[in-house]
Amino acid sequence: MGGFNLEVFDAKEPTRSIITLDNLTGDETVLAIKKRIAQKKDCKCTSVLELKLTVERQSVRVEPKGKAIPDEKQIKELGLAAQNAHLYVRDLGPQIPWKTVFLLEYAGPLLIYPLFYIRPGFIYGEGAAERPYHLAVTYAFICWSIHYAKRLFETEFVHRFSNGTMPRFNLVKNCSYYWGFAAFVAYFVNHPAYHPPYFGDYQVYLGLVGFAIAEFGGFHFRL
Repeated sequence: MGGFNLEVFDAKEPTRSIITLDNLTGDETVLAIKKRIAQKKDCKCTSVLELKLTVERQSVRVEPKGKAIPDEKQIKELGLAAQNAHLYVRDLGPQIPWKTVFLLEYAGPLLIYPLFYIRPGFIYGEGAAERPYHLAVTYAFICWSIHYAKRLFETEFVHRFSNGTMPRFNLVKNCSYYWGFAAFVAYFVNHPAYHPPYFGDYQVYLGLVGFAIAEFGGFHFRL
């Protein structure tokens, strides 16, 4: 595929030309095209290009309503016409890195649960703090804290993330699940009316053993 020009249109308004990229060879990847769109480097702008259209916000496709093309795909592999070659780009909106998403998801439960355990009077009313916790409640608090502290540690130091991102508006939905679930569990486990396990301490210690096996096993497989 010799040198050619590539015109990029807005996928939401297919007749609106966003930018024209000159002197392409066909060996460029979709990621390289995204970078040139974002930087407006060596290209002729045929309409106003919003500066907020960063690489992460772009979804490039062959048809306006087609599937997004992988970043590593080369232009010559897309079967574009030699003359009047064109692609479409869709603005995905503000993005947030997946690592940040996971850190926020896991930080919530680690901060919310202790509020119910440490400040029961604030949650359940006066007199709640005067009632001693059953051993199972304390163990539950410790295990919960260990679990989410481990998740934060793995997210920061163990997991490897690509450059993938998520729409920022989905963050509320994702965090609401983890944070809401933490409040739901903490409310009933730390409630003054909580009843200890039916089989007593044996059931508690059996649960602790299962928890330890699951946590160490999960951590081992992630290393």
